[in-house]
Amino acid sequence: MFRNQYDMDCVTWNPKGKILQIEYAKEAVKQGMMSLGLKSDTHVVLVSLMRNPDELSSHQEKIFEVDEHIGIAIAGLLADARNLCKYMRNECLSYWYVHDSQHPIARLVAKVGEKSQHKTCGDGKRPYGVGILAGGYDSSGTHLFETLPSGEYFEYYAMAIGSRSQSAKTYLEKNYEGFASSDLESLIKHGIAALKASSQEIDLSSENVSVGIVGKDTPFYKLSSEEISRHLSEGADVEMQDD
Repeated sequence: MFRNQYDMDCVTWNPKGKILQIEYAKEAVKQGMMSLGLKSDTHVVLVSLMRNPDELSSHQEKIFEVDEHIGIAIAGLLADARNLCKYMRNECLSYWYVHDSQHPIARLVAKVGEKSQHKTCGDGKRPYGVGILAGGYDSSGTHLFETLPSGEYFEYYAMAIGSRSQSAKTYLEKNYEGFASSDLESLIKHGIAALKASSQEIDLSSENVSVGIVGKDTPFYKLSSEEISRHLSEGADVEMQDD
């Protein structure tokens, strides 16, 4: 069967000025389970909704530590995310070896963008089908970046990616002006509230929610199941009081 030439590779533009393989990769990100991030002047919080492919399987982890000062949350193809996470870890280790200091976050994200862009301009390659939210703290303060399959990257105060992320974005847009001065507990509560705004049909629990934290004098770590359950129950109590 004849295939449309514009669908076959990453080096041919279609008549509308788009490279369809890149658009398909972006669609893979949109169909992935949601991840979001938000930052204050001292901390970055990453929150992800995890999926289990089968009732008998465990949930797929979507938040990863890159170095003690940076972590990532992903939406899209998990295998591609692991590949990029391994690359980021290797770059951080190399930077430690050469400079004896932590890798600047903006420079690391730029390297990921360059690596992703290389996948869009050669025959026999395909774009990475994953979007990444990279959050961390370095000498210039807190950072939250989004990387796209096209190789583009942007810095945000708060951002949500993946399926059903629009409601979370709306919540973050309404409340982001207060994030800068928020303490860690308030930032986590906002992250959970944004997740709930887009997941009203899903029963959230410590099994399918993951939260990562990094900040000033706070090496990257993930909340335990007990801590996540506490934050989810506190959010439910607030909603009942509002009703």
